[in-house]
Parts: sequence; C-alpha cells; structure tokens
Amino acid sequence: MATAQYDIILFGATSFVGEILTGYMMSQYGDKSDIKWAVAGRSEDKLIATKQKHGAHEIDHIVADAANEQQLLAMVKQARVIVSTVGPYALYGEPLVKACAQNGVDYCDLTGEVQWYKRMVDKYETTAKQTGARIVHCSGFDSIPSDLGVYFLQQHAQTKFGKMCSDVKLRVAKLRGGASGGTVASMVNIAKEAAKDPALRKELQNPYSICPSGHGFKRRQENINGAQFDEDFDQWIGPFVMAAVNTRVVHRSNALLNKAYGDDFHYSEAMLMGKGKKGKSRSRNMGWGLNIFMIMAAIKPTRWILERFVLPKPGEGPTPQEQLKGCFDYRFVGKTDDGQTIKVKVTGDRDPGYGSTAKMLGQAAVCLANISKEDKPGGFWTPATIYQEDLIERLIDKSGLTFEVLED
Repeated sequence: MATAQYDIILFGATSFVGEILTGYMMSQYGDKSDIKWAVAGRSEDKLIATKQKHGAHEIDHIVADAANEQQLLAMVKQARVIVSTVGPYALYGEPLVKACAQNGVDYCDLTGEVQWYKRMVDKYETTAKQTGARIVHCSGFDSIPSDLGVYFLQQHAQTKFGKMCSDVKLRVAKLRGGASGGTVASMVNIAKEAAKDPALRKELQNPYSICPSGHGFKRRQENINGAQFDEDFDQWIGPFVMAAVNTRVVHRSNALLNKAYGDDFHYSEAMLMGKGKKGKSRSRNMGWGLNIFMIMAAIKPTRWILERFVLPKPGEGPTPQEQLKGCFDYRFVGKTDDGQTIKVKVTGDRDPGYGSTAKMLGQAAVCLANISKEDKPGGFWTPATIYQEDLIERLIDKSGLTFEVLED
C-alpha cells in the first residue's frame, strides 16, 4: 500500500458524536500537530460548517457517503486509520469495514451492536489478516472502560498474587448522562432485527458469540436481568443496558489473549441500586423498565410511538452543558480461584456516551496509528488485546479517565 496522506481520517465528523470528536481532536492535535488528520462525511457544506465551528480551518475534509463504495475506497486509500462514528452500524457500517479490510487500512469505531460485530468478523477477518488491516470495534464507552478495566485488574492481580482472577464483577456505582438519537436508533434496530430472526435471538443469548471458533469456553455466565442482592457490594443490583455487548467483548479478549483469564473465567456487569427496600425496588423497576422498552421497540406499532413521540431523533443528544455534568464510576472486584480478592475503580469525567466516548475514541485512533503491524498484525482485535497499557496511559493523561487499584 502506498504511503498514506493522513494518519487518521474521522468519518462521520458531522454526526452528533463526530462533532464532539472533531472538537476534541482539534483541542489535542490542532493543525500543527505531528498527527496529520482529516474529517470526512457526505455533506461538504456540513463538513465546512463543522470545521468553522471548531476552528479547524486548516484541517482537510473529504466528501464520502457511507453507501458509496467508490467514495469510501478513495477515502480509505488516503489513511492509515479510519475512525467511524456513522451508525447504526448494522445499517450503514459494512461498506467501510469491507473497504478497510480489503485495503489493509486500520479501523476503529464506537459500535455497541454485537450482532453486527459478529457478522463483520465472520465476513472479513480472513481478509483483514491477509492485508494487515486491524479492525477494532467497540472503542468508545462500549467497551473500553469494561474491557480495559478487566485487563488493568488482571495485570495487577498477576503482579500481586502471581495469578489472574477467575471471577470478575463490574458494578456501575454512578452513571450520569443522556442518550443521543444515534445510540437509541442502534438499540431499536437490534430489537427490530431480533424480533424477525429466531436465530439472532438465540445468538444474542450466547455470551461467547463473538469469540473465535473453537474457543472452548463452557462456563455458564450470569445474565442479570432482574433484582438481585450482591454480597460483595452489600447492595441490590439491576441490569446494565451495556452489559450485553461489554461482557462479550471481555470474553473475546480472554480468548485472543490465549485464555489468560482462564478456561473457566466468569464475568458479569450490573448497576448498583442501593440497600434496603428502596434499593430492591429500584432494582426491580430497572429490570421491568428495560424489558418493557425492548418489547416496545420490537413491535412495529409501539416502536413507531417511541420513535415519533418519546425517543431523541438522529442528531439530537445531551447539550454541551449536560455533557460536562456527566460522569461514570465503575467498580470491579476480582477473585482468584483460591479466594484472593482485588478491587479496581475506573472513572470518567464527562457524559459517558458522548463527552467521554469522543475522548476515548480519539485516543484509540491515535494509539492504533502508533502500533506497529509487526507487533499487532491484521485481524479483528479488542481494546484490551491491541491498545493495552498505551491507551490506559493516554486515557489518564488526555481523556479525564482514571484507573485505580483500591485498598480494602
């Protein structure tokens, strides 16, 4: 492949998250940085407006539509890394992944659509391995804090105990933020696809659905979808909407790391809901609310009502002020097979799905551009298997995240 003109091209710069990411990249890498980057999207007028909004006058822009394979190919050939914010990915994402895989160009995104993730691996992993393209889905709030949080915990467990933990829990202690139209559209699309496809419904129940074939994992994994009491945290817990993708990414990481966490590794995610009767009530209500939403999203008449009157529209989302007030606080507890325990905290200082996601995704793209293909060859990677300590350090230094081992 000829020398790329740009280190990174941000595709979807005029989307809700793309706008935030453009502003973040400008604040970190400007137009005088050693990182040469450009923005791309289907509307030149909107791209120019986005550049003006963020003072990115000297940053190049490229016109490319997600459905135009010739435009995508021309764009891909100019980049070392493509970072995409154009979703729902199940509807719009495949042509770009295909172009990157076929042309040996690295790619990362912020998808949380695990059914689409599996389709892309099945279709393009062999090609990516042949061309040297590194494809890294789930490089935003889905699933960097979860996947790198477990990786961080396991590295410290290895140092402290001489072994890794066979059981890890993530519990969400705090989550403050809003949803954009794009994120909601992705969730609705998953429900819509599952309603029509029994095979997909079965696949979505498989905790190892995106693990490589022949992974050999057999342990039954916990699916927290109702009220439970967690003895380790002394609180009631309820379902965490992101667990469906995060847990699967963590299990894929374990498989790609040659089962470093163990053949019998167990992992779960849930929301901390408090103690006593109030905690139990909140836990139960969380479960009911999430189940009702997915049922309504799966049925055409009620889905129309949600989309028409309730849910945010594409391009809508939390205001800049709301993003600044947002945050997240993840607590992990890991146990070795002989009962030794380690606790870890991972936090973010912005709205998790937008302010923090944009910073995570931007640093993931820069990290990917700096990883040699001799060290990490082509294929479909996860955050914990390709970014590792490099991204953890970047997130702490440049993205307002913390990774911390807690003392008992």
